[in-house]
Amino acid sequence: MMNYDLIIVGGGAAGFFTAINVAENDPKLKIAILERGKEVLSKVRVSGGGRCNVTHAEFIPNELSKNYPRGEKELKGPFHTFMTGDTMEWFDRRGVTLKIEDDGRIFPVSNSSETIINCFLSETKRYGVEILKNHAVKNFYQEGEQWFVETSQGDFKTTMLMIATGSNPKIWKIVQDLGHQTVDAVPSLFTFNSKDPRIGNLPGVVTNASVRVKHSKLSSEGPLLITHWGMSGPAILKLSAWGAIELNACRYNFEIIVNWLQHYSQQEVLEELKALKNQYPKQQISKYTQFELPKRLWQSLISASEIRNDTRWADVSKIQLKTLSEQLTQGVFMIKGKSTFKEEFVTAGGIDLKEVNFKTFESKKCHNLYFAGEVLNIDAITGGFNFQNAWTGAFIAAKAITSG
Repeated sequence: MMNYDLIIVGGGAAGFFTAINVAENDPKLKIAILERGKEVLSKVRVSGGGRCNVTHAEFIPNELSKNYPRGEKELKGPFHTFMTGDTMEWFDRRGVTLKIEDDGRIFPVSNSSETIINCFLSETKRYGVEILKNHAVKNFYQEGEQWFVETSQGDFKTTMLMIATGSNPKIWKIVQDLGHQTVDAVPSLFTFNSKDPRIGNLPGVVTNASVRVKHSKLSSEGPLLITHWGMSGPAILKLSAWGAIELNACRYNFEIIVNWLQHYSQQEVLEELKALKNQYPKQQISKYTQFELPKRLWQSLISASEIRNDTRWADVSKIQLKTLSEQLTQGVFMIKGKSTFKEEFVTAGGIDLKEVNFKTFESKKCHNLYFAGEVLNIDAITGGFNFQNAWTGAFIAAKAITSG
């Protein structure tokens, strides 16, 4: 039976970040990462379209925590210890330069997730951290001051144990057997499926919109992308994160109300349309886009208002103008189903946050058992926030592990 000071279950972002920081704090410790798959850091590889969205340019802890539908309250303290600026400095010290994009997302200057992966692999090699692939964990339990870990490739003994497996139901079950509560996993960060004819021929169209779920308090705004299967973009992804539990409960069958003009009210738009009718009586409505809308979307909404393409402003009726103002600001769309956003599968759910000490990320139930990343019931909107949760939890846990 192999003996270690620290075993980390899960070869992803949180697992590697823990290992490197523990090894840096105390190079004498014997550390192993157990990964059930053939590859480590696979989620890091695909994140941000293969560019790895490392974190987000929000440098105020309380503001940063507002991007977490689950975990907002618990992360405020940890973010005062390690957050965005610390992440950037951490990578910079290891020769990885990061850049902030216009929307606040932060990527490596190389635009390649391999830069992050290579950094982690070279650091674990430098510190002698063992990476054991194809080691599926079957069970772990504590006897006295020692943890015993049973895997598909043999058994291990360790003083300290870190669980960084994300949403792995088998691991959750073992943690439950140790006395922990878990919150059932439901998908977060997904796109909406809709066969509505108004958007059927508009894939690729992007515009700023506000969206709310009918008969609900859920709302969001920002860029909305029309896709072959429905709607995506930040406005939709944010809504899916905040509504993860509610939308799962209705089996992803619900209605949304879209204001394609974001902040305009229906009445303001109606007045504007009346003014256009007076100003350009001989002009065809469909020929010139109004409100800076994408032209194809403008024409589709005109058609949905039962206004023919060759109709002039002078010939539009009051009822048609009212209908058009409603289509622009209060369009109701039926959503039937969801799709995973790219390959970035994120779930809400995990270990109940009441049972974790957020000063150390140690279990309140079991001594020397730590958690980091998505194994906890913490998830965020898109934009690098899920990774920041992983870095923060791993860094603080590493500090606690090496300070005892």
